[in-house]
Amino acid sequence: MKLEDALEIVAQTHSGMVRAHNEDSIGTDAACGLVVLADGMGGYNAGEVASGIAVSVMVTEVAAPLKQSSPIQRDEVSGEELAITLLNNSIHRANASIYQAAQSQAQYAGMGTTVVAALFYDNRVATGHVGDSRLYRLRGESLELITRDHSLLQEQIDSGVISIEQARHSQNRNLVTRAVGIDAEVMPEVHVHEVLPGDIYLLCSDGLNDMVEDDDIQSIVYAMQGNLALAAEQLIQTANDNGGRDNVSVILVKVKQTFAQPRSYLARLLNWLKK
Repeated sequence: MKLEDALEIVAQTHSGMVRAHNEDSIGTDAACGLVVLADGMGGYNAGEVASGIAVSVMVTEVAAPLKQSSPIQRDEVSGEELAITLLNNSIHRANASIYQAAQSQAQYAGMGTTVVAALFYDNRVATGHVGDSRLYRLRGESLELITRDHSLLQEQIDSGVISIEQARHSQNRNLVTRAVGIDAEVMPEVHVHEVLPGDIYLLCSDGLNDMVEDDDIQSIVYAMQGNLALAAEQLIQTANDNGGRDNVSVILVKVKQTFAQPRSYLARLLNWLKK
């Protein structure tokens, strides 16, 4: 089963109604089931440089090895499945590339970016993120946020300092506690989730969820799930209609059918014995 046949992918980005430059970057590789979204930050044009580096590095670092190797084979060093190792390592390499560029060129000093990525393989999705760009899943009529923001606001919610309702009106909405490229080292959060046919996954920069409530995001994606391109357009248009104070980017991935990874007889036997 080719992933291109099992997944429908749509990606769109817009500068919004206020910003002169679009510092978001998006990238997809349907053949290996990878989608990446980054929301850059920094001085003049530096944000778009950081996000562009992140997306370019991650797509290259993940896609190239998967053309030669199976995503479910075990990495000799980490013991993890190759898909997980590649996703995690790609964020670290993006971090190093951005950090080195910022250290060597004064105009890029202090630049960084959020990242959220999804790698679909073997009826699962490996998710990796740093910062407050998000990944949602629509399953049936239920929209669930499956990433957790690395932000001051989320820490305040978790500690009980403010309520979720108060958070909606907070002035600290855009203060991230982790970003790619700011420091020499980064700590990405990587998880694996089971995938079902009919699922729709939404990756977005905070230009969407800061402008559009989750209930409205759910309504749009659910109502327009038969036309992902129109759904993406409507999400961006709604964010802009509500003020469009930031760049807004969305990637939608619809799971059309299962995509189990082929296994040899020995691999199937070993997997059965582990159970």
